[in-house]
Amino acid sequence: MNLVVDIGNTRVKSAVFEEDKLVELYVFDKRKIISEIKRIVKKNIISKGIISNVASISEKRMAQLKQIVDFQVISATSKVPFVNLYKTPKTLGVDRIALVAAAVKQFPSKNVLIIDAGTCITFDFVNSEAAYLGGAISPGIKMRYKALNKFTANLPLIESLELNDFIGKNTEESIISGVLNGVQNEISGVIESYNEKYSDLTVVLTGGDINFLSKQLKSSIFATQNFLLQGLNEILKLNGHK
Repeated sequence: MNLVVDIGNTRVKSAVFEEDKLVELYVFDKRKIISEIKRIVKKNIISKGIISNVASISEKRMAQLKQIVDFQVISATSKVPFVNLYKTPKTLGVDRIALVAAAVKQFPSKNVLIIDAGTCITFDFVNSEAAYLGGAISPGIKMRYKALNKFTANLPLIESLELNDFIGKNTEESIISGVLNGVQNEISGVIESYNEKYSDLTVVLTGGDINFLSKQLKSSIFATQNFLLQGLNEILKLNGHK
């Protein structure tokens, strides 16, 4: 079985795969990564593993992880199932690399726009010839709320994902409307721009804010929570690390 690990800013998502099938999913605090990975390995027969490390962890902690499983760490030099045409490939986030790998695997010979709505909202496009062209990076919902609070004197910090009306009747409602409607219209606009240029566009929505956004967006999209983990598994298989 394969063990894939995605290390985020505060939490870790990990999954056990048997070939292409996700057998079990784990989510835990980053501070517990050593004990949790040990628990997963004790429960499952793991033959190989891969780590996506967006949030930096210490070299000591990484060395401890590699003593548990002979992990490979995804990087710009990892083999991928697409042609990377990004002008600065070494700066391309490993999470975005994994998302594109998943898109090529699940939607071969398709134009695919992957939207990952998390801390940041990332847009990544791979064409029908499996060439990755790039995309965009935008502040996520929580980041927008925090920015309004931090860079103004009187605006409160909001966390709501409930949008009742596009017209805010008070300051709190106005912030919610501005942020949530702004994100919704931004994503809809980006999808429309890609649709105008590329025929038969497949849109994939993933990330932490998927539940809210999938309900709000009118476009026909594939909403999937574990797309990044599936991409990591695909890269692991492609690199043949034992």
